[in-house]
Amino acid sequence: MKIAVPKEIRAGETRVALDPESCKKLIALGLEVAVEAGAGLAARFADQAYRDAGASVIPDAGSLLGEAEFVLKVNAPQARPDGTHEVDLIPSGALLLASLFPTRNLDVVQRMAARNLTTFSTDCIPRTTRAQSMDTLSSQANIVGYKGALLGALELPKYYPMFMTAAGTTLPAKVFVLGAGVAGLQAIATAKRLGASVTATDVRPEVKEQIESVGGKYVGIDLKQAASAGGGYAAELSAEDKALQARMLADHCAQVDVVITTALIGGVFAPKLLDEAIVRSMKPGSVIIDLGADGGGNCTLSKLGGTVEVGGVTIVAPLNLPATVPTHASMLFSRNLLNFMTAFWDKEAKRFNLDWADDILKGCAVTHEGKVVHGPTLKALQG
Repeated sequence: MKIAVPKEIRAGETRVALDPESCKKLIALGLEVAVEAGAGLAARFADQAYRDAGASVIPDAGSLLGEAEFVLKVNAPQARPDGTHEVDLIPSGALLLASLFPTRNLDVVQRMAARNLTTFSTDCIPRTTRAQSMDTLSSQANIVGYKGALLGALELPKYYPMFMTAAGTTLPAKVFVLGAGVAGLQAIATAKRLGASVTATDVRPEVKEQIESVGGKYVGIDLKQAASAGGGYAAELSAEDKALQARMLADHCAQVDVVITTALIGGVFAPKLLDEAIVRSMKPGSVIIDLGADGGGNCTLSKLGGTVEVGGVTIVAPLNLPATVPTHASMLFSRNLLNFMTAFWDKEAKRFNLDWADDILKGCAVTHEGKVVHGPTLKALQG
């Protein structure tokens, strides 16, 4: 089977779907790997490193994808600068594995179905013990939480840690993290390591012990109904619980220096947690780091992909933070894809096993045989 790894064309993207080490392991399984020239350069993987791993380096995407049987990408396919679309360069009947975020990219899903591609979205892989090693949402969210805590420290006009100096003592900054998924827990741990006093909240009270285990203090509300969607994801709150949460957030945000928001519904869409009233209640010099920007933002005043200041409060809403740590982000993403490929690779037959009885494969399949087969995406398409 011929694996193709094109260079990512999303603006600002520096990651690559496969690093040389994972290429070597796929080739050892009996696959043939080809990489577009320059695909790994932004992540500091030279073309020669891929050649040394046994992969072919192809000069252009058209030649690369035209021979592909299985395409590995970081992002969903998109229109190219020359007017063509990446989907149209992939042969009909080929397979594709990437972070497609299908409910965000409905037009691309329809194009892939029309092209008769069998596609799998890593962000739809079920969060089960067996699938942990394939979970790109978690591997990349770890980076998001880490960088979010650092961005807060950079933007805040104070130290994070307490310092006792001859000139006097500075008290530790107060950091409040909203959401205790993978990104939130990493943000808590990183801010704590930098010396901040950290509190955190989540609509799932069962994560209280996890917050405390990484150095945070849990603050929360007593929900009227459960807010866990299963698989480690949060569900949308009821109107009554939203009102309770809003009052708690308003009270707590007014007392802290940095608010880091990481909340996502189903791991995809960002609920609006901070409105203008909450922002204006915060102290001048305070900072909001909106890590839900890729899902639409957790703050109603966020400028997605940019920075704004409202009433002396700086609001930063970065997009695609994993691309700011491209070497490790690519390495971890690559291992996720390698583990997925290995799990369904038939060594004897030298082919990818489309086992539709398997919960992982069935859960992350988006299109197959000209149809959209992913339930939530199909529902979104039907309105």
